[in-house]
Amino acid sequence: MSIVVTTPTGNVGSRVVRLLLQAGVRPRVLVRDPARLDAATRERVDVRRGDLTDAAFVREAVAGARTVFWVDPTPHTAEDPIETSERTASGVVDAARAGDVARVVLLSSGGAEKRGGAGHIDGLARIEERLDATGADTLHLRCGYFFTNLLMDLDGLAGGVLTTAARPDAPMPWVDPRDIGDVVAARLLNDAWEGRVVQAVHGPEDLTYLGVAEILTGALGRPVRLETVSDDDVRAALRSAGLAPSAVEGIVGMTAGTRDLVPEQPRDLVTTTPTTLAAWAYAHLRPLLPEAAD
Repeated sequence: MSIVVTTPTGNVGSRVVRLLLQAGVRPRVLVRDPARLDAATRERVDVRRGDLTDAAFVREAVAGARTVFWVDPTPHTAEDPIETSERTASGVVDAARAGDVARVVLLSSGGAEKRGGAGHIDGLARIEERLDATGADTLHLRCGYFFTNLLMDLDGLAGGVLTTAARPDAPMPWVDPRDIGDVVAARLLNDAWEGRVVQAVHGPEDLTYLGVAEILTGALGRPVRLETVSDDDVRAALRSAGLAPSAVEGIVGMTAGTRDLVPEQPRDLVTTTPTTLAAWAYAHLRPLLPEAAD
């Protein structure tokens, strides 16, 4: 069983690699800096060193694999994030079209089903479409909002503030990336699926931002209040940070374009994963914050 894993040191990829090793599979991992893999992992995987933005490297590195797990490495801050995402995927798309890769599992996102108007998520929609056109078996995992996104505003949370431009009372799926890794590994190890498959990964429950603030208050042992800002407020902050206009709109559009999103796949036994935000925040977020004042 030949499996390629991209971004093997990321929140999802590292979990996938660990589970594949425990299943007795020696995965091929594509990594820019092998030193970021721990020594025990490096000994047990087939390392291909290179840059995922180099289509020629990707094309050669994935050739002959049964299945590739593709994670778009494009940062939201890229100058033209949608175009960069699509272009970066060209290596794996070309390999699938040529028959050098039989199956591709794509880490996609809720909102990709809109096929437009969802900011940088539109880049994942384009990758989905390009993979679908190759004739290879494709699985698109439409994931909810990562718990780990909360780590991007540790200063705000340390001050007791959770900031968002989303609707405070609108429920949406929140998910632990570790649970996504479990789903990915299970799909990579399952040789039975074929054709075009879409599977959502919704986490254990839909949460509003008001509910998230309440959960964090309990898990972090400090009051956390919600502060809502406008899309224009976010634009102004991103522009002041020096981001290109297309990057600004890519970031703003992810929230603005999915405010009223109804996921294409319903919440059910297959799309629901177990880890709660409260458990994750207590274990992973609370230790990163200073002790709350009495």
